[in-house]
Amino acid sequence: MTEAVKSIDQTDALADQRAGSGIVVLSAAMQLLHMNRQATELAKKITAVDHGRTTTISAHGVLPTALTELCAEIIKALHIRTEAKDWEQFELKRVTGDPNQPILLRGFGLPDRGGIQNARLVVTMEELGRKQNLNTEHARERFQLTNREQSVVEHLAKGWTNKEIANALQITEQTVKEHIKHIMRKTSSTTRTGILVQIFNS
Repeated sequence: MTEAVKSIDQTDALADQRAGSGIVVLSAAMQLLHMNRQATELAKKITAVDHGRTTTISAHGVLPTALTELCAEIIKALHIRTEAKDWEQFELKRVTGDPNQPILLRGFGLPDRGGIQNARLVVTMEELGRKQNLNTEHARERFQLTNREQSVVEHLAKGWTNKEIANALQITEQTVKEHIKHIMRKTSSTTRTGILVQIFNS
């Protein structure tokens, strides 16, 4: 019996040493059902970065905007992807937080036969390693990005929407979309997350 307890203590100690993923589980009504310690820490980091920004809705003031926005996207997807098998190869991703140590949010839905009101949302949060720091200067040279494209990438890394990027750079949303299209071509990416993976690895 004591050996088993010792083994559990060692497992807990190892788990604490490893940063691990943050896990958040919510109901379809955006009620927080579970949030592990790592998720709480990462949420604080995102909120600290967001603090200077105008924030939109946040679930009962607890969760960072990027997380609630991702959850809203999951809820929309749950109306279309109503079977568990629909979510096997599908997830929604967003990179947010400090561009120097961004946080990757990966979300998916757990549909329920009882309908959308019984569905669950699961989001994992993972801090991208320091070695993957955003080096836009190096990326600009490697992918031959223009100054404006580099600015767009920096805002993408913060998890900003096209509208937010357009407002910050004082250009139209359509122009932002064009820049993103060019950046995708230059980085051989097909998604916003793909762009960031290429940039962080450059």
